[in-house]
Amino acid sequence: MRSKEKVDLFFERAQSFLKGAYERFKDRDWDIACFMAEQSVHLHLKALILEKTGDFPKTHSIKGLFGILYNLSKDDRFKYDRQNLRFLEAAYFNVRYFTISCDKKDAEDALKIVEEVQKLVGSIRSDKEKK
Repeated sequence: MRSKEKVDLFFERAQSFLKGAYERFKDRDWDIACFMAEQSVHLHLKALILEKTGDFPKTHSIKGLFGILYNLSKDDRFKYDRQNLRFLEAAYFNVRYFTISCDKKDAEDALKIVEEVQKLVGSIRSDKEKK
């Protein structure tokens, strides 16, 4: 599979996870909504790294992915709120491995973060197309 096809696939999957997160939210399944929101952010960031470098890192750290993108671009937009990133990473691990549950507010926050990251990634890609 060529790099552009991989990038497109990552972005499609990111959108599918986001759609699923909203569906789980609507069904009041807060844990899975948070988990799927984290996965959407994860794939948006990896897709952008793949698009920029031709490869993507094998990490599950959203903070690490933001760091990679900052190092690649020196773009201050990648100095994202670390507390939000910690929250999403914790939601992913807690839902997957522990018995800690998310509530409606957690799910709302997770969806808000995804929307912000999606806009950020879109603006970065748009900037690239303008050049």
